[in-house]
Amino acid sequence: MKRLRWEPPEAERRLPKHPYRDSALLYGALAIIVVVIAIATGGGVTRAIVFALVVFFIATGWSWRTWRNREREERIREAERGK
Repeated sequence: MKRLRWEPPEAERRLPKHPYRDSALLYGALAIIVVVIAIATGGGVTRAIVFALVVFFIATGWSWRTWRNREREERIREAERGK
């Protein structure tokens, strides 16, 4: 039976050039979209801003932590190859 692979092989996984900046920009754009939708639909703007900021900081922190762990793992792999 064949199984589908949802993740690329380890050799093909590369870190983006600016992972921290890109993550912050992406989540910042999503936060702005949430606020714009709240304004467009007549929702609570203050509540939307607070919610967007909280989610922005949580999501950005989570992705930065993930990038840091991937960078650490990559350094360890490179050190093992060099031995």
